[in-house]
Amino acid sequence: MKKKLRSGFTTGTSAAAATKGALRLIVEGRKPSAVNIRLLTGDQITIPIQRCRSEQEGRAECSVIKDAGDDPDVTHKAEIGARVSLKKTTAGSKSRSGPTVVIRGGEGVGRVTRPGLEVPPGQPAINPGPRKMIAEAVDDVLGSAGTDFSVNIEIFVPRGRELARKTLNARLGILDGISILGTTGVVRPMSHDAFIATIRSALSVARASGVAKVVLTTGRRSERFAQQLWPNLGEEGFVQMGDFFKMSLEAASALDFERVVLAVFFGKALKMARGVPHTHAAKASLTLNKLAEWSLALTGNRELANKILAANTARHAFDIIGRDYPEVIAHVGQRIVQSAQLFAGKDVEIQAVIFNYKGQVVFDSGG
Repeated sequence: MKKKLRSGFTTGTSAAAATKGALRLIVEGRKPSAVNIRLLTGDQITIPIQRCRSEQEGRAECSVIKDAGDDPDVTHKAEIGARVSLKKTTAGSKSRSGPTVVIRGGEGVGRVTRPGLEVPPGQPAINPGPRKMIAEAVDDVLGSAGTDFSVNIEIFVPRGRELARKTLNARLGILDGISILGTTGVVRPMSHDAFIATIRSALSVARASGVAKVVLTTGRRSERFAQQLWPNLGEEGFVQMGDFFKMSLEAASALDFERVVLAVFFGKALKMARGVPHTHAAKASLTLNKLAEWSLALTGNRELANKILAANTARHAFDIIGRDYPEVIAHVGQRIVQSAQLFAGKDVEIQAVIFNYKGQVVFDSGG
């Protein structure tokens, strides 16, 4: 029986839990073993406190260990902490709506340096969702007495700089640490939510930087070859879309990019040519069947079609086609343009580039 994958919680939820733990230590005078946090979905989650200490009167620091469940996440098991100070406000500075809450980024929390993200340049990379959860955690502890206090919170991640090197943060203009993220507060295993958010953010940063042409690749290797083709295009002009063919084109269209270039290897090219919205989901046998069908129609060569049908992989099929049937590869490239145009709309110019497995261009719809 297939094992049910375990959900986890985000860096934003972790930051809210650490904040609540520290504030409870200040108010109650004892370290909580766990805290309850209300997620952005409205659900409640109980999160263990890793460590907690009181620094001086009105100041405390707590941390939690982020648990991403069964989702592959570079921040899984990372320590997320909060340093909190609580001060009594003067009578004239009381807020009618609640405590005054100031949230800052400390060690290991990235700093936004480019426009186009949810957080403006110059601010710590703590997104609106986590900020809301942190503010709600403060309200839960202080209750109706909250109007009498101001709360200063510094979120920190001890290994944040190290972890950030394994992410695309630098590409997005987020420097010196990780982002404190979360649109719901919960991590769904293998949900792709984080990847989709990264694609959207990367496209938004590119557009805000004035880039009119964006090059979409499916991974680091195809991106490296694409960067060699367009050395004068800034790093922000290259976005790794992974398997999210349709979503990436729709997002690029919504941001009014004038031109989208798809720079891919032959295997992904075949799936895109078939118009598959998410290329990971496409069955290889169906893809090779379609390639054999196209090959027979273009060349009339039944033997070639049968060899393609018997191929083990798309790469094997590419080797069979070789240099002898450029019209087949060109047909695949033209079909990519047609499929992409349907997803992006008529106002976006589409260019398709197919690499062989050594990184050489074997098709370019842009000539």
